[in-house]
Amino acid sequence: MTYSRIVGTGRYLPEKILTNFDLEKMVDTSDEWIRTRTGVERRHCVAPEQTTSDMCVEAAKVAMEDAGVDPTEIEMVVIGTTSPDLIFPNAATLVQHRLGIPACPCIATEEACTSFIYGVSIADKFIKAGEAKCVLVIGAECITKLIDWNDRNTCVLFGDGAGAVILKRSDEPGILATHLGADGQYKELLYYPVGASKDLYKAGTDEAAIMMTGNEVFKVAVKTLGNVAVEVLEKAGVSKDDLDWLVPHQANIRIIQATAKRLDLPMEKVILTVQDHGNTSAASVPMALDVGIRDGRIKKGQTVLMEAFGGGFTWGSVLMQL
Repeated sequence: MTYSRIVGTGRYLPEKILTNFDLEKMVDTSDEWIRTRTGVERRHCVAPEQTTSDMCVEAAKVAMEDAGVDPTEIEMVVIGTTSPDLIFPNAATLVQHRLGIPACPCIATEEACTSFIYGVSIADKFIKAGEAKCVLVIGAECITKLIDWNDRNTCVLFGDGAGAVILKRSDEPGILATHLGADGQYKELLYYPVGASKDLYKAGTDEAAIMMTGNEVFKVAVKTLGNVAVEVLEKAGVSKDDLDWLVPHQANIRIIQATAKRLDLPMEKVILTVQDHGNTSAASVPMALDVGIRDGRIKKGQTVLMEAFGGGFTWGSVLMQL
């Protein structure tokens, strides 16, 4: 049987770090309020001239080096992001060219915080179908450029970054199962109000900022993430007792704790980066995976569950053996 396996990971974080104490000087909030409700202590923010593709390139270089892969070996690029450089061409084409990857399918996918999970699932399907042997998948966001820095309910949550993985075809088990879903009935609970064909004139004004009804998002996220974890385990025929690590979307410490409880997993088996990265949307899961692998906690052969939940609402999970 043909599998796809993650054979390399990498991440990039912008130089600027914004702490909760910095935010205390900007809006009516406090370090204690932010930490107790979200788990966030600091976040990285892009420089004004930095773009999503800039971060993608840096994260990809690290992942390619980790995998021992040359640009000429990559046969497909998939990038998940809510904050692309341009409306078109898509971010994957920009990154493909900048990395010196030969002409190939370049896909950009936008499912908010779930975008990376969707990207891995797409790459997995292409590899199993025999359409590609080596795929670069990146989740990246300049999400702080979409924030109203006067809105204390949202500006304390988000950060920027990029996480990349290399997937290759393998005869050994790698990606065991993926599960994706979405339901647009929840659109009004979490969205960005400006787009190419709707209210573009508002871009750059106070009206162009992330809109979120936090309490309602929390309720749906907790229930959905618990379900999507169980569903992908059942799909693969794997018991939750056999799960070594949970790598969740780093949105909120309370959501992560609730998901771990649903899986009967101690928090010692959960990779946490929310305190250092904040919610980096599509970059959240791949950066957390890279952290867990590079600090030696996640080891080859272990069973790992990645999952995310984002605006739309969208959700998804990937069960794999590293």
